[in-house]
Amino acid sequence: MPADTHQETGLGTGAEKVRVLAAPHAQDADRDRALRPEVVEAVREAGFARHFVASALGGAEGSFGELVEAVVSVAEECPATAWTASLAAHSARLAAHLPTEGQRTVWADGPDMLIAAGLIPSGRAVPAEGGWRVAGRWNYVSTVDSADWTLVCAAAPAPDGPPRLLFLALPRGSYRTLPTWDAIGMTATGSHTVVVEDVFVPEHLGFDRTELLTGRNTSSDADVHRVPFAAVAGLTFVAPAVGAALGALRAAGTVLTGDRRTPDREAVLTRAAARIDAARLLVQENARTLDTRDFTPATLARSERNAAAAAELAAEAVWTLIRTSGTGALSAGHPLQRFWRDVVTASSHKALQFETSAARSYAAAVLGPRDATN
Repeated sequence: MPADTHQETGLGTGAEKVRVLAAPHAQDADRDRALRPEVVEAVREAGFARHFVASALGGAEGSFGELVEAVVSVAEECPATAWTASLAAHSARLAAHLPTEGQRTVWADGPDMLIAAGLIPSGRAVPAEGGWRVAGRWNYVSTVDSADWTLVCAAAPAPDGPPRLLFLALPRGSYRTLPTWDAIGMTATGSHTVVVEDVFVPEHLGFDRTELLTGRNTSSDADVHRVPFAAVAGLTFVAPAVGAALGALRAAGTVLTGDRRTPDREAVLTRAAARIDAARLLVQENARTLDTRDFTPATLARSERNAAAAAELAAEAVWTLIRTSGTGALSAGHPLQRFWRDVVTASSHKALQFETSAARSYAAAVLGPRDATN
């Protein structure tokens, strides 16, 4: 297994500034269903957007481990801000699969462009001279209202066989958004719907989804740009959930160890803390796997399993805390209920479900492929 040779980029220092700024606005952001513009700009200035951008374009080419710790730290104060920070970094990593000319176009004004991504292939791309004409509708595109660019996945007809799936980069202004995000948690992530109506996208602003899934990258030799998607997909969403669980633990501590402190309540707090620490260790293991490039079928399956398990542990821990804290913790102004809603919403993401890919991948790695007759 190769050693992790990444150098610290200073993202932790930037994250601390974001954390301090976001904390007093977290409750208002939850109520208003949007982050304050100054908080979004702080995420940009902290270095999240540039963390995985190529060094040749002014980016940091940072490590997954450093990013995870920064995201978890921010999420202890404001999970929605941490979600925004995590997506800013990971979506830029996706855009690093664009051809060289496309990367230069996206980051022409510097490496701190905020990029959103619609990962589900919900649109169509019709070949046109020099590129494609794109149309479609993509749901749950987090942070799109703040994005400078948005990546969307669309199906393009192939001469023989199934359609070719492409990621296409669209500049702000070439699409519109519908305010459809109405979930009870992570309310300020702005995970709205993107609508594209017959927009031309030049060839250099597109790449084949297969490269993303396999970890191949014909446009970059950087290690962080050559990662199988299964190893990193869950990490994007579970790190904010684990940080939110840590925030919930702190919020619950003032309730469970106050005037009504009892051995039973101390046990609840201790058990929840152990579950959250276990979740954090699983997330850290996934980051190490990425940074050391340990990409065997077994480790890839374990990474999917770890992400799902970490999300489940975080959700179980916070549910135990809120159930034991009483109705006071469910009041609109109490931070514990906000963290609870955020953890539940984050952990419901498809990338964090055992029943989707994690169980199938891990069982195949341990037991071999499933018998098609079963």
